[in-house]
Amino acid sequence: MYRVDHHMQRAVLENIFPGAVLLVVHRGQVEIHEAYGWANLFTRKKVTVKTIFDLASLTKPLATTLAVMKLINDSQLSLDDTLGKLLSLPTNSDKSNITIEMLLRHTSGYPAHRTYYNVLQNLPQLERKDKIQFLLYNEPLVNKVGKTTLYSDLGFMLLAEVVEHVVKEKLDQWIADSIFAPLGLTELYFIRHFENHRQKGYYAATELCPFRHMLLSGVVHDDNAYAMGGVCGHAGLFGTAENVKKLLMVLQKGHIGKSDATIFSPKLIRHFFKRLSKNGRPLGFDAPACNQSSSGTRFSPQSIGHLGFTGTSFWVDLKKETIVILLTNRIHPHRYNNAIRRFRPRIHDAVMAALGN
Repeated sequence: MYRVDHHMQRAVLENIFPGAVLLVVHRGQVEIHEAYGWANLFTRKKVTVKTIFDLASLTKPLATTLAVMKLINDSQLSLDDTLGKLLSLPTNSDKSNITIEMLLRHTSGYPAHRTYYNVLQNLPQLERKDKIQFLLYNEPLVNKVGKTTLYSDLGFMLLAEVVEHVVKEKLDQWIADSIFAPLGLTELYFIRHFENHRQKGYYAATELCPFRHMLLSGVVHDDNAYAMGGVCGHAGLFGTAENVKKLLMVLQKGHIGKSDATIFSPKLIRHFFKRLSKNGRPLGFDAPACNQSSSGTRFSPQSIGHLGFTGTSFWVDLKKETIVILLTNRIHPHRYNNAIRRFRPRIHDAVMAALGN
């Protein structure tokens, strides 16, 4: 892993990101777990392997998707269930026939993103839940239901609504009690910003936020998630590389039927990881693109992963039994540094080459 380590050190020196943790597992063995650079450029606090990162959109596969999997595993939900069946949509809603599977595969017809926080920030916190439901239920669709793949934050915000409707509990608390705690994952959690639930920890700072006029550290970066109090279906999860690894190893082992965890059946895991077509997405996860994938050129088609806007990512090659977790704070101190787009394929190719994959 000498060359991999060199790539990471150079990335910090070249300002691709201030700081990072890289964790690689191959056939069950940790090959590298190292910290690089700065958690906070202003205080000169260094990143350590214990640093907690804002995982951003890794929330989608590692929290919301797993919550849906758990409910399906326990026969409380079905992939064929529709929003019309599950939620109190407006009469004659064009969203009534959207299924859970469509939301997970990003084929619901919903747009990618909306700046709901512009509306929510003017409301008392207790009124924001009802308002976000109204906005989601009445959001105009941009594609025909089930016909076009368009990656959507809004679809996962709706999935969070579905989970809370079924379990009659707050999303973060239910996931903590039903998934993370049984797996011993104490360093994966949401932070309720308006309820003084801030967890103590060693956080990687993110953006000098123009919306909130502050440096974000231990506070969710995503503006819609923040306006919702820190708990949302598309963003809000914080965690360490070590706990992300533990969770991914449960899924990887479950995929081949070797996991001791009984939260998800191997058959269900395999179904969620399956792509319906070469260009399609697994359920709740991403897969390597045919061209210019962030995973590089060496991950097999039997791989799942995801990216996060803050500079986080993971890729799991199910065939080669390899996990690569790269957590960075690339948006610190501002979001306009996109150099990580060129770096991600390079580091993944370097890792796979070092492993002989």
